[in-house]
Amino acid sequence: MIATKGYAAQSPTTALAPWDFERREVGPHDVQFDILYCGVCHSDLHQIRDEWFEGIFPMVPGHEIVGKVVKVGDKVTRFKVGDLAGTGCMVDSCRECTNCKNNQEQYCENGNVQTYNGVNQYTDGMPTYGGYSDTIVVNEDFVLHISEKLDLAATAPLLCAGITTYSPLRHWKVGKGHKLAVLGLGGLGHMAVKFGVAFGADVTVLSTSPNKKEDAEKLGAHHFVVTSDETQLKSVKGSFDFIIDTVSAPHDFALYLSLLKTDGTHICVGIPTEPAQIPPFSIVDGRKSLAGSSIGGIKETQEMLDFCAEHNIISDIELIDIKDIQQAYDRMVKGDVKYRFVIDMKTL
Repeated sequence: MIATKGYAAQSPTTALAPWDFERREVGPHDVQFDILYCGVCHSDLHQIRDEWFEGIFPMVPGHEIVGKVVKVGDKVTRFKVGDLAGTGCMVDSCRECTNCKNNQEQYCENGNVQTYNGVNQYTDGMPTYGGYSDTIVVNEDFVLHISEKLDLAATAPLLCAGITTYSPLRHWKVGKGHKLAVLGLGGLGHMAVKFGVAFGADVTVLSTSPNKKEDAEKLGAHHFVVTSDETQLKSVKGSFDFIIDTVSAPHDFALYLSLLKTDGTHICVGIPTEPAQIPPFSIVDGRKSLAGSSIGGIKETQEMLDFCAEHNIISDIELIDIKDIQQAYDRMVKGDVKYRFVIDMKTL
């Protein structure tokens, strides 16, 4: 076993604190890489607080993981020692179901294995521990190549915030000639703006915060609408082909559905902790669609990373010491970050 240092929550009511644990030895098809940076996702907080479902404790969060390969198994063909590598939200899947065979492991019909707060039912049956740690061992099929062209710390959030927005925009073929609204300008939202602009869409940011207008414009957004301003909101009713909804707090879906054109699609990627209320007429009137999307599969995630390297797209980040993680969580809940915290793991 490999001795590993990390930060863990021992229960839903305890703060993260140093914790030593063990990872499996490197198997024939495994890659071990030392973690240099790990992004801080809002879902980390949801899960250590048991806000979505009952968690597995102790819990080491983190699924936006980048670092450098230090060891590979003797059957590994795609990585070598010294390569930059990353792992996102999942570390395994059944490989046999229809979705897995179609490169959609995120929708594995038998359940993919989450990078943390999961159990690897396809190997050793042990709990999985995430990227708030100094090293990780992952099957090479779930390890991603990171280009040396990209700032490594700012690449980490692409492995969740990036792919969570890239995947639906690609699936719905959002691009030139489309009007795209991005609801919420946070970790997910700022990546949705960057990708939407890169794909050629006309991008509007919808936000309750007037002070985010300047940032939205710097990110490339073409328009900005303050959703608490009735006049501004009225001016965009029935005008969007797509809304990508990144908000994780309860909000009025009927209001935003009214901003769609006929046949428009509202795509949910944020996950509020409370069930949504959807008045039927808000979708019936205009033949509108309310859809959802998770992350992408491994093939698509690599495609995204390659696209980002080609177009110099990275996340806007604030680098933190791991000892400041609780303060970072508090600020994240308040929206006080531009736009993703990333832990410098040398501070572990």
